[in-house]
Amino acid sequence: MLAMNVPYLRRSPIMFLTALLTATRVSPTLHFAQYIKVGRVKKLKLSGNGKTESPTSSVCPELLARIAKNKQAALEKLCASNTPDEFGESWRKSLGSEFGKPYFRNLMSFVDGERKLNTVYPPPQHVFTWTQMCDIQDVKVVVLGQDPYHGPNQAHGLCFSVQRPIPPPPSLLNMYKELASDIEGFQHPGHGDLTGWAKQGVLLLNAVLTVRAHQANSHKDKGWETFTDAVVQWLSSNREGLVFMLWGAYAQKKGAAIDRKRHHVLPTVHPSPLSAHRGFFGCKHFSKTNELLEKSGKEPIDWKAL
Repeated sequence: MLAMNVPYLRRSPIMFLTALLTATRVSPTLHFAQYIKVGRVKKLKLSGNGKTESPTSSVCPELLARIAKNKQAALEKLCASNTPDEFGESWRKSLGSEFGKPYFRNLMSFVDGERKLNTVYPPPQHVFTWTQMCDIQDVKVVVLGQDPYHGPNQAHGLCFSVQRPIPPPPSLLNMYKELASDIEGFQHPGHGDLTGWAKQGVLLLNAVLTVRAHQANSHKDKGWETFTDAVVQWLSSNREGLVFMLWGAYAQKKGAAIDRKRHHVLPTVHPSPLSAHRGFFGCKHFSKTNELLEKSGKEPIDWKAL
């Protein structure tokens, strides 16, 4: 056994430690390489067989599990405190991680501030209507819009849809025209409320979910796009056999990351009067959607149920 020469230790502690490791048949080169970092010698912990133990190997597994559980509970509490009112339960469970992120908290602060100074559509209770119509696991079709209608009593949380008794806007009228030529027996319902579709699993999702009155795109680039991208990505990654209707360049760009191997994508021009005659009329997306759903073993949409 190496004699404990105190003066020798005081003169050169590194040389003494090297000699000690050699005497105990532990490779000094190996352990200095592992434990010397930024000029500091970490404490060595030797197991019974002479091997070093990882600093985390001695941590109690129960303690690690408790730490992970507490971290998850804290995250869930943070997300719950930031969950918007009227947000559907199944959607909250799937998308709740977004609520605790800085961009979403900043977005909610922005919208709250806007409502104090301006008229904002839709009203708070309708911003997340799309999460209330069906369970997230029951979504079958996704229609992507841009931002809400900015006139009084129009927007209610479903893209292209308007509250009764507001007359259907021009783009929705063109959708009805295409439906009349594509779906046998379809007739103009006399209103523009698409809730009947949403309850069957048609997600009518705008990229931006709020707007200042009479100012289109006024809430663009405030964070809504990031949130709705997360919605689309979740559906693309966690569901199969969905039909995505992408009308216009904006919707097609937003849906660029959709997994085409898992889902069906139907692109065409926007139903706006400015572009409908360049490909929307005659696209037969509504009947094609039902054909694709049936091939996937899903119930088709009753487009007449409005």
